[in-house]
Amino acid sequence: MLTKFETQSNRVKGLAFHPNRPWILASLHNGSIQLWDYRMGTLIDRFDEHEGPVRGVHFHPSQPLFVSGGDDYKIKVWNYKLRRCVFTLGGHLDYIRTVFFHHESP
Repeated sequence: MLTKFETQSNRVKGLAFHPNRPWILASLHNGSIQLWDYRMGTLIDRFDEHEGPVRGVHFHPSQPLFVSGGDDYKIKVWNYKLRRCVFTLGGHLDYIRTVFFHHESP
């Protein structure tokens, strides 16, 4: 299956597939995160709290959460059911290049 998604940002920095649903997260150079239904080809939601490019995203394996990290030196934990950021980790001294939930002790 090949599907094309159109967005306003000219660069996608990271992708993550949901473990159970037909969803994909796209982290974008323009600082936004988009949640897509890849079967329907529709944009489900958009998350815009990062100040700069978002380099990495990852879905939690069992909770309605995902994590993101970007050039604003912040890691954010999001609840996609509540449609908002629930926690921000600051204090990093460089870009956050990748993020993951621990596979055994999330």
